[in-house]
Amino acid sequence: MEYEQQYQFYLNQIETRLHEIERDVWNPESQISKAAFYSLLGGGKRIRSILCMAVCDMLGGPLKLACEYASALEMVHCYSLIHDDLPCMDNDDFRRGKPSCHKAFGEAQALLAGDALLTGAFEILACAPCAHAQQNVEAVKILSRAAGCCGMIWGQELDLRFEKEAATEQQLQTIHENKTGKLIDASAQLGAVAACADSSSIAVISDYAFSIGLVFQIVDDILDVTATSEVLGKPAGSDQENGKTTFVTLYGIPRSLEMAKEITEKACSDIRKKFGEKAVFLEKLAYSLLQRNK
Repeated sequence: MEYEQQYQFYLNQIETRLHEIERDVWNPESQISKAAFYSLLGGGKRIRSILCMAVCDMLGGPLKLACEYASALEMVHCYSLIHDDLPCMDNDDFRRGKPSCHKAFGEAQALLAGDALLTGAFEILACAPCAHAQQNVEAVKILSRAAGCCGMIWGQELDLRFEKEAATEQQLQTIHENKTGKLIDASAQLGAVAACADSSSIAVISDYAFSIGLVFQIVDDILDVTATSEVLGKPAGSDQENGKTTFVTLYGIPRSLEMAKEITEKACSDIRKKFGEKAVFLEKLAYSLLQRNK
């Protein structure tokens, strides 16, 4: 199967499951539910959930279970975007080419919609079918650690802190390792858990995931400078407006691009050494993140 076909195959399963969750799990009379699914079903690249599916598939695991874990990942990621856009955070009015959740439903509704998505994600993980109970427990542990105060939330805290002062190279790495990298790592690890992978496989997959997460952020920083708001589907130039230290402010665009390419090449080389031809999709996914324009 060609890369684009395989990507679409995973994406179709994820989108189908997310729509089922909207129908079967959420309260149709609740405005909060409407706000949550306004954002959750509003498009996006689904990189994290695709990664979860692809890792599980590479390892020969059940895609039905990976899709449950992938759906929970999307819910947590979406919650973080809703909260990220709030006036008390990045104060962005647009997301994925349409009004942010708080602009469409109000700040209080958006705050609660994010809370509902976060809570619902762990319900999905805990109740995932076709799994041993220990797999679901491990999945809950992985995602809660990645999203919590030693993971994504810590990264967001640091991101806000360094709006007021310049970050060093090491501090910038720490921000993005937590804010972006840990959820992407959790995505890969959840795919491995669904496939009952061994510890040596998980270690290589985790290194790959952190690498592509860093590349994703480097390219994000570049696009914030070089792309338009229309292309990005969100405000361009917001990093500079908020006074953030980025890879571009530290290194400039040419060196940032060079770093991203070096990291991608090493990540792809390492995962191919471990998994051979089975890793082709993950290699192509990594290069697609390097070359993306939005």
